[in-house]
Amino acid sequence: MKATDLRPGYACRLDGKLYVITKFEHRTPGNLRAFIQVKLKDVNTGLSIERRLASSDDIEVTSLDRRTFEYLYAESDAFVFMDTESFEQFPLHKDMVGDAMQYLRPNAQTIVLIHEGKPLLLELPPAVELTVTDTQPGIKNATATNQLKDAVLETGLKTRVPPFIEVGETVKVSTEDGSYMSRA
Repeated sequence: MKATDLRPGYACRLDGKLYVITKFEHRTPGNLRAFIQVKLKDVNTGLSIERRLASSDDIEVTSLDRRTFEYLYAESDAFVFMDTESFEQFPLHKDMVGDAMQYLRPNAQTIVLIHEGKPLLLELPPAVELTVTDTQPGIKNATATNQLKDAVLETGLKTRVPPFIEVGETVKVSTEDGSYMSRA
C-alpha cells in the first residue's frame, strides 16, 4: 500500500516490527516534496515513534480485527474489558490504553483492535458524554465572550467549560484533545 493511503488504526510492518498507526499527517512544505508524517505505536513494547515517509513509499499493511468491547472495571495496573460477542474478558495494561481511560466510564463500549487474538489498541469515538463532578460556580452577568472555567469530569479528565455549566450536567467532550464541545 502506498504511504498516502495509510490512515490511523492501520497496522503495518516496518523494519520487521509490527506497528499501529496512531496519527497520520500529509505535509507539503513550501518548495519541497510532499511527505507523510506518521506516529507509530510498537505492538510488542508499547513505545511510540514518529516516522517520515515519502509519498511513493510502499508499506506492508497487516489486517486487524475490530471488535466491540465493554469496559468493566480497573485492577491494580490494568483495565478489564469484555468481548461483547464471546463474553471473554481481557485485562489491558495501563501502558496499552494510555490516556484513553479518561474518556471511558464503566460499562462504556469501545472498539478494540486485535491482531492474532491479542488486543493491541483502543479506538475511541470522536466524542464522548461525561458528567461534570467539580467546577466553580458561574459568574453572574459575565458577558465576556470565550470565557472558560476549569472542570473535572467523572473519569478524572480535566477540561475547560463555559461559565453556565454546573456540577451534575453532562457535557460532550472531544476524545482527540479533551476539549469541551457542547452540552449533552
